[in-house]
Amino acid sequence: MTQPAKPLIGVTTYLDRARWGVWDMPAVLLPAQYPRYVRDGGGLAVMLPPDEPSEAAAVLARLDGLVVAGGADVEPARYGAVPDPRTGPPARERDAWELALIGAALASGTPLLGVCRGMQLLNVALGGTLTQHLDGHVEAPGVMGRHPVKPVPGTLYASLVPEQAEVPAYHHQAVDRLGAGLAPSAHAEDGTVEAVELAEPAWVLGVQWHPEMGEDPRLVRGLVEAAAAVRRR
Repeated sequence: MTQPAKPLIGVTTYLDRARWGVWDMPAVLLPAQYPRYVRDGGGLAVMLPPDEPSEAAAVLARLDGLVVAGGADVEPARYGAVPDPRTGPPARERDAWELALIGAALASGTPLLGVCRGMQLLNVALGGTLTQHLDGHVEAPGVMGRHPVKPVPGTLYASLVPEQAEVPAYHHQAVDRLGAGLAPSAHAEDGTVEAVELAEPAWVLGVQWHPEMGEDPRLVRGLVEAAAAVRRR
């Protein structure tokens, strides 16, 4: 009997300058942990480098699910704010492309997981704002820290991870005002919103930490299962 095809999960990428071999040039990058994470969840990963925002809906039509990866700070102009001196340089091509992908995913009902920056962009896409700097959520430059997050009972996140969990994290920004329709589904000990989601029937979840850097596949399994269910409709 032929096995059903695994859900195809698009993962957004960095756009940066990189060096390899004799080359030093602009490149699209994705930490290897992301495709591994998608595979651990039972999906097939495909990279989505920045492209024309007008093509987002056509790209989403070929995918079963979407992961918006971490990376640079969202440009404050996207949510009507003046840049804080501690906010990093903008990644405007990524912002435009990934906001278009999020919009297309929401319009089409494509299951979506936002990781760190991806959660922040989801919030901004729905009219929310960000806190541009907070202390205590970065252990040291280039070092992934860990801290506990507590789920909100009755949420999608709590259905996947019902217990308080230690998560890998590296961020200095966070959700301020929630976007339209979003509800918090996990918090850090200091009250920072660590996960947000939309109400059913959509499968839309954003987490402030980096699950791809850990060993717990429950979130991505939930995404892949939702993607498989959408494909069967």
